[in-house]
Order: sequence, then C-alpha cells, then structure tokens
Amino acid sequence: MSESIKVMLSPRESDIGNLIVRRFLPQRAARIVGPFIFLDHMGPATFTSGKGLDVKPHPHIGLATVTYLFEGAITHRDSLGSLQDILPGDINWMTAGRGIVHSERTPDAVRASGHVVNGIQTWVALPVEHEDAAPMFSHHPAASLPTFERDGVRVRVLVGTAFGLVSPVETFSPTLFTSAEFDAGGTLVIDNEHEERAAYLIDGDLSINGEALQASTMAVLTPGAGVRLDSVYGARMMLLGGAHLPGDRYIEWNFVSSSRQKIAAAKLAWTEQTFPKVPGETEWTLLPVRDPQ
Repeated sequence: MSESIKVMLSPRESDIGNLIVRRFLPQRAARIVGPFIFLDHMGPATFTSGKGLDVKPHPHIGLATVTYLFEGAITHRDSLGSLQDILPGDINWMTAGRGIVHSERTPDAVRASGHVVNGIQTWVALPVEHEDAAPMFSHHPAASLPTFERDGVRVRVLVGTAFGLVSPVETFSPTLFTSAEFDAGGTLVIDNEHEERAAYLIDGDLSINGEALQASTMAVLTPGAGVRLDSVYGARMMLLGGAHLPGDRYIEWNFVSSSRQKIAAAKLAWTEQTFPKVPGETEWTLLPVRDPQ
C-alpha cells in the first residue's frame, strides 16, 4: 500500500428494514474521519410499484445527519415540523444536538411507480461544546451548491470547504464533503487543506498516486500527503473528512455522544416516549438491544 494511503476499508452489509446498505464507518481500523463517524451507502436498490423506503420515526442526539442522493427521492419529516423531499444532488443537514426525531420515506408519487434509491447517509459528530445545541434542519438544493470542472473532473462541494469553494451548509467544525465525476482520463489533485481525508470510490476505476482503488472501497488518506486521483475509463467518488475531532465519541444505536450517561438518558427517554413527536406520524422504532460501540 502506498505511503499516501493510511488504511483501506471494505464495507459490511447491514439490513435497515427493507433496504440493504454498505456500511464503511465506523470500523476498528477507522472509527472516525474528521467529524464523520458513520457512513452508509444505501443501494442502488430497485423497488417495484407500491414499494419504497419506510424508516419509521427514530431519535438522534449529539450528531448531524447528512443525506445525499444519486438516484431516487426521500421525504424527510422531523419533530421540528420539517417536511422536505430530497432529490439527487441536494443536501439535507439535520442537527440533532440535544435531541430530534425524524422519519424517512419514499414520496407517494414516486412509490406509485417502480424506482431506484441510491445515495449516501452519513453522521457528523458534533464538537463537545455543541453536543447539546438546539436541533435544526436545513435543505440545500443542488443548484445552491458550488461546483467546478477541470481536467476531466466535475466536482460539487456538498458540505464545508474544498478546492477554494465554500458550501452554504452551516457546520460546527472544518469539514470536507464533495462528490466528483471523472471522465475517461480525468485527473484531480487533492491538497492537504483538511487534516483527515478519505476517498470512497462508488463505481468506475480510480487510482491514488498510481495505486488502484477498488470500487466500493474507501481509502483513508495519510495526513499531509499529496494525493493525485486518476481515472482511465471514468468514475464516481466522494471525498470526506475535516479537522480531527478531539475527545472520545461513543455510539449506541442512533445516539452519538462524548458521554455514556447522555446516551443512557436518551435511551430511557425514547423508551418512555418523552422525545418530541413527528407531526403526522404515529409509528415509532423500538429501541434495539445492542452492545455499545
């Protein structure tokens, strides 16, 4: 493995109901990259007419959820009263802070016909001083996100800063989250603006300083290393990372915190159903019995 690659990550599959996802973070070899503490690639999954995604109301604390779609559509509802469809290229950012509840479902109009869902869902751990922030939701359509094209590569800066561009999404610490599409022969040089970085190859072919990266594999890059990405035939990939997040973070179910006591309190609150409710939703997800990570 080249000196520019710290570790290679292959996903493990996880069933989130009626959808199998490929989970890259957390893993023993890399629990967190910048503030990114959890990352799923959901799909591509094909639903027949009348079927769709149905993630019932569930809670979060201590994190922000980020959703980005390549294909399909998801309706987001939360306990703040937010109601928003997310479409390919958009960013949904939901700050859980001290506590929020949300659901994710296929829109009725999309559910009526056969469709494909394909996208990234990730969690950003909040700095300790913001773990108990007021919950918040923001939606940023694709047209509002900065893009550039050079050397056969089209890049969209989804969250944070990259390549001299700044996303309009409000963050709590320096963050890197971009998507990139390579034409055949495309080349992209990644600077070391961000302390921690990872490259995830969705499909196609890609090499990192001459070393091939397999599709559905994530390479955590060596801090400070100069990195050049090349594609012979074309590729789609994501870059993620940011500043190192100090302190330990614990994960149990949908809760992230620097304090096990806060997670225990959140579990009790959910069991007793004292979390705020999602308007228009009557279902809720049972707390699973699971060992903390």
